[in-house]
Amino acid sequence: MSDPATPPRSLAEALRVRDDASLAVLLRSRPDLITPVPTDLTQLATRAGTRASVVRALERLDRCALQTAEALAVAADPATYDELLALMAGDEGDPAVAGALPHALGTLREQALVWGADDRLRLVRTARELLAPSPQHPSPTGLGPTVQEATAGMSPGRIQEIVTTAGLPSTHDAVSAVSSLSALFSDRRRMAALLADAPEESREVLSRLVWGPPYGQVTADPAARLRWLLDRGLLLPTAPGTVVLPREVALHLRAGRAHRTTEPLPPPVEAAATHRPQVVDGTAAGQAYTALATVEELLKDWHEGGPAVLRAGGLSVRDLKRTAVALDVSEPLAAFWVELAYAAGLLASDGEADERYAATPAYDEWLEQPAAQRWALLAEAWLTATRTAGVVGGRDAKDRTLSALGPGLDRSAAPEVRHRVLTLLAGLPEGASPSPESVLARLRWERPLRGPQRDDDLRGRLAQWTLSEAEMLGVTGRGALSAHGRALLGARLPEPAAEEPVGPGDKLPVHHRPTPPPEPLSRTEQAAASATAARLLAPLLPEPLDHVLLQADLTAVAPGPLRRPLADMLSVLADVESKGGATVYRFTPGSVRRALDAGRSASDLHAFLAEHSRTPVPQPLAYLIDDVARKHGHLRVGAASAYVRCDDDAVLNEILADKRAAGLRLRRLAPTVLATQADPAALLEGLRSMGFAPAAESAEGDVLITRADAHRTPPRTAPEPVPDGPPTPDATLLAAAIRAIRAGDLASTTPRKPSATAPAVTGGELPRTASAETLATMQAAVLTGEALWIGYVNAEGAATQRVIAPVRVEGGFVTAYDHTADEVRTYPLHRITGVAELADDQTDDQI
Repeated sequence: MSDPATPPRSLAEALRVRDDASLAVLLRSRPDLITPVPTDLTQLATRAGTRASVVRALERLDRCALQTAEALAVAADPATYDELLALMAGDEGDPAVAGALPHALGTLREQALVWGADDRLRLVRTARELLAPSPQHPSPTGLGPTVQEATAGMSPGRIQEIVTTAGLPSTHDAVSAVSSLSALFSDRRRMAALLADAPEESREVLSRLVWGPPYGQVTADPAARLRWLLDRGLLLPTAPGTVVLPREVALHLRAGRAHRTTEPLPPPVEAAATHRPQVVDGTAAGQAYTALATVEELLKDWHEGGPAVLRAGGLSVRDLKRTAVALDVSEPLAAFWVELAYAAGLLASDGEADERYAATPAYDEWLEQPAAQRWALLAEAWLTATRTAGVVGGRDAKDRTLSALGPGLDRSAAPEVRHRVLTLLAGLPEGASPSPESVLARLRWERPLRGPQRDDDLRGRLAQWTLSEAEMLGVTGRGALSAHGRALLGARLPEPAAEEPVGPGDKLPVHHRPTPPPEPLSRTEQAAASATAARLLAPLLPEPLDHVLLQADLTAVAPGPLRRPLADMLSVLADVESKGGATVYRFTPGSVRRALDAGRSASDLHAFLAEHSRTPVPQPLAYLIDDVARKHGHLRVGAASAYVRCDDDAVLNEILADKRAAGLRLRRLAPTVLATQADPAALLEGLRSMGFAPAAESAEGDVLITRADAHRTPPRTAPEPVPDGPPTPDATLLAAAIRAIRAGDLASTTPRKPSATAPAVTGGELPRTASAETLATMQAAVLTGEALWIGYVNAEGAATQRVIAPVRVEGGFVTAYDHTADEVRTYPLHRITGVAELADDQTDDQI
């Protein structure tokens, strides 16, 4: 085991002296490190230094921590804390940087990106390679190579010429010459004197390169202003025709700053407007009711089977346009509502040969729930979904159009961005709506864009979509987070800012040390938060009504949402004419006939309207119902291919005389029967277009009742979100992983007794002993109670090292207390590669 008083020589040693709480912070912030669980701390350190893991960790740093890492990448290796502070704050210092740097450095240490004490800070090698300057990958700081790096291929004679021209004494070797030149460029007083003698044109050249990029082009015969700089090493050649500004010179011109602008503090989220909380909640509740109505209208439109599924999956552009027209919204909004219903599990493909989209059985259950609970289901699905409607219409990596409900819409960062945006809104005073620009600036500070991401600010676009979608869904009202939206986030919100000392004699706000975003809620916690949100929303939603207002112009006005049975019946009996705060229904001959086709009689319709109208049934509406009912079923259509029969032959004569019936090609079979080769459905439609009200009949002569059959998919589950990397481990998994890593590290680092028959074993290698020696050593350990170090290969072929205390050896198995697993286990002897005794002076200390 490492001695805490001895400075660590590697990242593994630095991890070895950490306590369990510190290791838990590391594994929680970088969950990829325990997928799978490392065998020991050496393997954990190796995995923490791999390129993929380091890139992922750097991408999740805030701007202050990332700038700190970038400064360490251009500092000496190792660097001191004072050197790092000078690079971050400059020669003049900056109290804000001084206050924020301890937290930023602590974040890098927690995530194993930096190790070592304050007098020997080391950035992990992979991070330095990613962030240090190079011609192929310029540093984000804009700095170039050091004098030593830039002069690596220069001839000793040329180096001596530069040293002499710069006013330094000549040396006996190139190494000391480069050192003296570096010392000159790093000395502020001597550099100021050197540059004071520089021509104005030469200083102008330096000013163009000082903040990067540090490379420039020169001709074979440089101008005098360039020659002056080249002769003194203020510009150094790196390739034919290319020069670079050395890092030490640039830092002098920058007054010691590694960055042009250091951003130690997160930009505040500014309130653009403030409203009364009651107004916000009321507005959000109105939007929530509209969202419910829109989803219901969408699925009602697809009641008998929706659009066909494309061969590659998803909706066609034409079907999306038709859906947008039906919902009276734009196509992007139609894509949002379709995707929301899909994410909530209310919509799916039916899986038939002629595959179509339709409502799922869960939709019928959803309709029976109270309105607030229906909204909570939609809001929770939106908050946790990785499918992103905003990218519909864009292009994928293969330049294929992304379609609604199709593949390729998952963006794993979407849930995190939604949570973070709403959390920032929750940090404002109640009723305050933020300016979108300040929200985007805050998110960019928390997750700065690096490399190719700068051209595709996905997080910024996700944030903008979140703000608009939250308003449409009723999570926010007038841009401010509502009470039920706040409850939807759960209780894990940042603590309010407080004053606390962060340095000798200094008192800075706690927001100088940005609090990381709260961890996402578990499914159980999110369900509880959604239930609380529904409870807060319920009093704000209008109560469903059991009545309408009938008017003399054959319309009915629903002054609010209607109860389910009334709404269902009215949707059959009348057509929706307009929607809004009040819905207007219009009665027409076609709508009344539709109700009669569904099996209702005229008396049933009169009774229904009289029961549910707060106004008397207008005489025109009663006449309309009676007139349609009197004609309904007078003509009977059946299958011959199709026939028409009527007891009144005068009506059949009228049909035959009508020119509009020519396309039906009717012929008389009997005085009361006409026949045609058209199918019954086409005959019904043709006669209805002529103003008649025929009824379909069965082979037995009974009237067929036609109801719209609800098309449902088989039971479907909602799509699972695509995780953004390995999930964050819970406390139980962390405790088990740390215990296993500690025990594995104990097994690999505990000193062993030398064996005369077994060769020396170095760290990481399995012990190798003969079967007879393994058995004898095990049996002896049972008698003495000593712990042993063994190599073990499991049934899958994975090899591990373990420290065990044998209890019993019999039947080819050894039963022992396994310190690695912290439990008693039984191992087959033939799977043990070898055994070694622990050193006597280590047994009690290590076990």
